[in-house]
Amino acid sequence: MYVITGITGQVGGALAEALLQQGRPVRAVVRDEKKGAAWAARGCDMALADMADADALASAFEGAQGVFILPPPEFDPAPGFPEARAVIDAIVAAVKRAKPRKIVCLSTIGAQAAHSNLLTQRTLLEDALRDQPIPVTFLRPGWFMENCAWDVESARSEGIVRSFLQPLDRAIPMIATEDIGRLAAKLLQEEWTGARVVELEGPRRTSPDDIAAAFSQVLGRPVRAQAVPRDSWEALFVSQGMQHPMPRIRMLDGFNEGWIDFEGSRETIVKGATPLVDVIRRLVAR
Repeated sequence: MYVITGITGQVGGALAEALLQQGRPVRAVVRDEKKGAAWAARGCDMALADMADADALASAFEGAQGVFILPPPEFDPAPGFPEARAVIDAIVAAVKRAKPRKIVCLSTIGAQAAHSNLLTQRTLLEDALRDQPIPVTFLRPGWFMENCAWDVESARSEGIVRSFLQPLDRAIPMIATEDIGRLAAKLLQEEWTGARVVELEGPRRTSPDDIAAAFSQVLGRPVRAQAVPRDSWEALFVSQGMQHPMPRIRMLDGFNEGWIDFEGSRETIVKGATPLVDVIRRLVAR
């Protein structure tokens, strides 16, 4: 039995789809039974658990051949990341009790970075799981191509993609969520010992100018990238309802300054197959 947390999201859903197509048994861990109904209809075993509930998680992980761990994202964390720490404590307690044979954990590019930022939540999770006597793979993907969903409206109505990634011609690692899910399915079925890191990016590195060009191709009209001035970020994020914008700002600084990057060499990074234009075409069609 392969246990999947985060199955109602894009990565978890792609992972479950890949496993089911291969005839593998899947247990879906969901907080809301109604949201998991479609997976139950597909033949998945169901487990109800909040990611901060150690008892429910331990029950969900019981007897697992492998567990895929995808903590809920916290985009506006309080100082010290208390929300993430509560989830991490529950995951570790559940793993100790259930003792699954192996774990694949969705981490992130830049999890090894020393500077505190929004992605530090994944660093904390990696540190905690490394201490467990269970084989664990930390899957570190690049920037999600699906983040371009935020740009669909402005690209369509104004011909502009407003970018916090700068300079506009600087390419960074990006990846489609479907490629993350497919690789996670493969990794869950492998055997290894100890802790290992697998880094993943798309077929080619991508800049904001490339994103604008892809929108232009899909929409059939000119689209250009426009940098959002760095000195406006804090006020902008606060106006959008964020209470603690600095972790997000530091994450963006990390990408722009280059200290959020892959840890390994380019030769060791796994490449996905899905091009950016295919992702944008699906986002525009929604």
